[in-house]
Amino acid sequence: MTAQQETTQSPTGPPVQRGPRPDAVAALRGHVTGDLLDIQVDLDGSEGCRIRDARDGGGYLDLTTYFSSAPLGHGHPALRAPEFEADLLRAARIKPANPDFATAEQARFADTFRRVVGIAELPLLFFIDGGTLAVENALKIAFDWKTKRNAREGTPVTAGRVLHLEHAFHGRSGYALSLTNTDPVKIRDFPKFDWPRIPAPAVEPGQRWEVPDLLPAEQEALSAAEAALRRWGPEIACFVYEPVQGEGGDRHLRPQFLQAVQQLCREHDVLTAADEVQTGALAGRPWAHVELGLEPDLVAFGKRMQVCGVMGGRRVLDVADNAFRETGRISSTWGGSLVDMVRSTRVLETVERDGLFAAAQAAGAVLRGELQAVAADFPDLVRDPRGRGLMCAISFADPAVRDSAVTALRQRHRVLVLPCGPDSLRFRPPLTAEHADLAEAAAALRRTLAELA
Repeated sequence: MTAQQETTQSPTGPPVQRGPRPDAVAALRGHVTGDLLDIQVDLDGSEGCRIRDARDGGGYLDLTTYFSSAPLGHGHPALRAPEFEADLLRAARIKPANPDFATAEQARFADTFRRVVGIAELPLLFFIDGGTLAVENALKIAFDWKTKRNAREGTPVTAGRVLHLEHAFHGRSGYALSLTNTDPVKIRDFPKFDWPRIPAPAVEPGQRWEVPDLLPAEQEALSAAEAALRRWGPEIACFVYEPVQGEGGDRHLRPQFLQAVQQLCREHDVLTAADEVQTGALAGRPWAHVELGLEPDLVAFGKRMQVCGVMGGRRVLDVADNAFRETGRISSTWGGSLVDMVRSTRVLETVERDGLFAAAQAAGAVLRGELQAVAADFPDLVRDPRGRGLMCAISFADPAVRDSAVTALRQRHRVLVLPCGPDSLRFRPPLTAEHADLAEAAAALRRTLAELA
């Protein structure tokens, strides 16, 4: 394809010639670290669940939404309205230090966030760029809280340990490296803390999901948590968990188990922190932990919220000078991006206006039904179709076949899906996904399995 000349109109002079528009994939692969697909996204021509390749005009059915970071899909009309684009441009002209300089845009975002997805018992908000940094600041808040509690009870011990689960992914830097334990490539040879890790007894929804008592594997994990709390006592600041372990393989933890660990943490004066960076606004509700009947003291969020950060409250409020409130304790220079806040405001207003959480519940039921039918037709290849809202997945009997399926879906059938865990395929459609899009994706998966069989 011949490179196109790109021209930009200057507000103060003649048009600016920027030279030929390069093949972005080739240009980036040469110098920028990443795992680029052979797709150059057309930001103007992509719509709904369809990504258009700017180089040849070809289209892909996108069930990834940029690792679940595009809640309205591509090119939603609400994000193309002139008044929104004017708001976005105004916020983009400069990058304010949000924690120190107030703007109407940040205030509107905070009010909209609290109205649409806020939790009354978690009134404190902290914003930052990146899901990993959201989790790490939740940990810092917990370290601060528990250490102050220890001091006030006459125990001069710094709380510097975090109870966490196997198969967890909480990020790739700093404290998070000591928690993440999925793909070894992500953490190998990097320095880490030896923090207490307990089993994560996942149970697929529908398989013993409603059993009231703890299952044997859950009781074993609870005993491991109790042993860690007894051994390290005041050193453990919090228990951090994903309501659904996404990167680990879309592993679903039963509410009975998580509620039992939550109660144990309360007995030992340890905070609980829900990592909802991936599950937030995806699992059919604003927050997955609410549907599971959990009451965390801290919630880390990001991805579909467009802005990352932490909500805090409940027992955090027992310490008046908690890290949310102590001046300079965790505040960063930027406190999140104002441009992201403007976009998030529009997204949340659209979700509220169009009832997209309810729509996601209905669409998720359609997708799970399609995956169940596929699994019934190919029992030797795939198993365990599962999901909560639009956070759906299916597992393969052979990990190598899973990898082949991801490639075949993209290259032969123009469908984008993501691997997760050692053997699973995950679907992350937008809240606006049409039922026909989900049926088309399932049909492509069915054709791919037939080819691989």
